[in-house]
Amino acid sequence: MWFYFEKVLIPSQLTDEAAHGRSRGNLSDLYPRWWGTRELLLHHRDPYSSEVTREIQTGYYGRALDPNRPDDPKDQQAFAYPLYVVFLFAPTILLTFSLVQTLFLWLLVFITGLSCLLWVRMIGWKLSAADLTTLVIFVLNSLPAVQGLKLQQLSLLVAGLVAICIVLLARGQLLSAGGVLALATIKPQLVMLLVGWLILWAFANWRVRQYFVYGFAVVMSILLVGAQLLLPGWIWRFSDGLVAYQRYTGESGSTLDALFTPIPGRSLAVLLMFGIIVVCWRSRRKPVESHVFMLTTALVLAVTVVVIPKVSLYNQLLLLPAIFILLKNRQWFHGRRFLRLLHFIGFGAFFWPWFSAGVITTASLFATNEALQSWWKLPIYTSLAIPPMVLALLVLYLLKIPNLEMVHSPI
Repeated sequence: MWFYFEKVLIPSQLTDEAAHGRSRGNLSDLYPRWWGTRELLLHHRDPYSSEVTREIQTGYYGRALDPNRPDDPKDQQAFAYPLYVVFLFAPTILLTFSLVQTLFLWLLVFITGLSCLLWVRMIGWKLSAADLTTLVIFVLNSLPAVQGLKLQQLSLLVAGLVAICIVLLARGQLLSAGGVLALATIKPQLVMLLVGWLILWAFANWRVRQYFVYGFAVVMSILLVGAQLLLPGWIWRFSDGLVAYQRYTGESGSTLDALFTPIPGRSLAVLLMFGIIVVCWRSRRKPVESHVFMLTTALVLAVTVVVIPKVSLYNQLLLLPAIFILLKNRQWFHGRRFLRLLHFIGFGAFFWPWFSAGVITTASLFATNEALQSWWKLPIYTSLAIPPMVLALLVLYLLKIPNLEMVHSPI
């Protein structure tokens, strides 16, 4: 997979950029957040301003974008995050960006690997040390993870925080779990459904679970009030930035929209939202250690990936608990012909990126660089199909497994 990125995907991008006269800067998704934090805290400048946005473009693309050049990228790379993300980057503003990149890369590697271990433990999947190591290696070298690591994407950090939150719940540290989930709202679109599910779960047994809500509310209040003190009215600047982002990138469609066109895709999204509300309501009284709670949490995260209005491979790391549950219980699919076929198609799509990257690596022994670059789309052919396929298999497992409510996962 890394060979594919370094020797096929990136060279093909460089060739395309050269042909269209586009420059290439650091291309790090970390950079807009880091630069915006630096300008706000050191120079008291508005990170959402057009002036700061042009400076970010210079670092990200190598120069400011020119609206008169039709081949320039559409993404303005503005500071399109809640302002309280600056609290995360505040300790780094006096460091060089190259050092910040290196530190953050290893943080993402660590937290992604850790999230694998945490999800495996939460679903009660008994694996040998060799199998567990292999699983972590495959996840860290999956297409979504490698893309996220190359871009230093905060989605990987959010996915790790979600796993930590659930484990803290299982250990009875409700206050800390709520605080960690509040930190994960630096990318609110990735955790909004999860926040709704866990707050519903907490209210279902308020006497025992109320401290989760307290932890979430306290940390969110600190983040919001602190951001307001730093830049009064920031939330309107953030809201305007989101609207502008969807306008200039055209990325307002979900995975379902991309697969089925907008009207059918949005209709499916509405049905999924209704379905997830029903599932969450019926599961709200279940303890964290129950299999039903973990299935519901995995389902909420899988629905999130397919309905959020942006198609990004790195967000698929939120599918890990669903994928692990399906792998752990794969024997359930073997006795039914239709389910066996779906299982085969689903996991075929899932393993295709590694297979095709292996084919490309083997072909590199005799193929020319030009030929290799023409194959850059191969590993991503099944990427759009993976989230809905995983979701469909998880729904079938949730609906059909007998005596579901009697099954518990050891913590």
